[in-house]
Amino acid sequence: MFSESNYTIKEILQQSSSWIRAYKEVVSKKEAITEFFRKSEFSKDSEIILTGAGSSEFVAQTLESIFIRDGYSKARSLPTTSIVSAPEYYLSKGKKFVISFARSGDSPESVAAYEIVNMISPGSSHLIITCNGEGKLASLADEERDFALILPPETNDKSLAMTSSFSTMLISCLMCKNIDHIEKDEAKVRAASDFASALFGKEQQASIAKLCKKKIERGVVLGSGPLVGIARECHLKMQELTDGQVMCSYDSFLGLRHGPKAVIKPNTLVVYLVSDNPYTRRYERDLIEQINKEHKPIGQVIVSNKKLECNHDIDMNFAFNGPFNTDEDEYLYTAFVVIGQLLGYCLSITNGYNPDSPSRSHTISRIVSGVKIYPYEK
Repeated sequence: MFSESNYTIKEILQQSSSWIRAYKEVVSKKEAITEFFRKSEFSKDSEIILTGAGSSEFVAQTLESIFIRDGYSKARSLPTTSIVSAPEYYLSKGKKFVISFARSGDSPESVAAYEIVNMISPGSSHLIITCNGEGKLASLADEERDFALILPPETNDKSLAMTSSFSTMLISCLMCKNIDHIEKDEAKVRAASDFASALFGKEQQASIAKLCKKKIERGVVLGSGPLVGIARECHLKMQELTDGQVMCSYDSFLGLRHGPKAVIKPNTLVVYLVSDNPYTRRYERDLIEQINKEHKPIGQVIVSNKKLECNHDIDMNFAFNGPFNTDEDEYLYTAFVVIGQLLGYCLSITNGYNPDSPSRSHTISRIVSGVKIYPYEK
């Protein structure tokens, strides 16, 4: 259904296999990762900073909530852009455990953030998760206190939009967090891979292609918990792959009511990333009911792991219905991002853009440009 004539769709469709390759890579490095954690005194009491810029920041935002749920109470998502531009507002003295996400590792903020953290918080350790072993960030890793996890080379996306890189960095960090029992997680990682593969099916591709033929001018993506970070990435995919022609936003289901709901107009596509948690679902169902009562969006998509029954006119109500729920298998969260990627790709094609390079003015590039890094002094 989707032509594989460009890098973007190939990099989207390869993800389910890339995650399995990443799993095997992490398993092969279990001893080295475990030793790194021991040397860096990584524990649930560690002050953890999850960091990146752009989509890499959204990886960090997604993971923050999962780390906190698992008892890492001092974990927080902090973009490299904030660390670099105003470090005194975000960094304190004292040892940190920094997890950095970078597709290329060549963006100026990635390198500067690494150096500034070491300046303000000496003794910090860095877990660098990157898709480019030749990147500047990977080359900075100090063997005595850092560890660079280099992901399979195909995840270093050639297209402008981050797809394989985003999801593989996310799922690989979860694997590292669970390194003590990583061998037992193979079935769960494969379930996430199967979830993505199901979204790649012909029926789903046909539904997405039909939906994207509508005159969509806005998009809203909603999630709860870790799915807020995924929603943020989905909204960016639809926006950047159409060069901003489709303006998008994201929010939590409850947060949307507090003003942002005004963005929903008749030309708006609404994407609901639905939780497995019965308590959370009550709020999500209520919001879906309210939107269908008060608004007439041009399109609606529901993506869930366990099916959400809905009596409204929904263009696509996809449920994986796999062997685990997300409380049992946190790797499943990664697969939700696929819907934003596929919608972004299809909207790009429908609106006459080149998904590999949608920025006709070339103001957006694969590696951010125009950033001048200034010397920082404490």
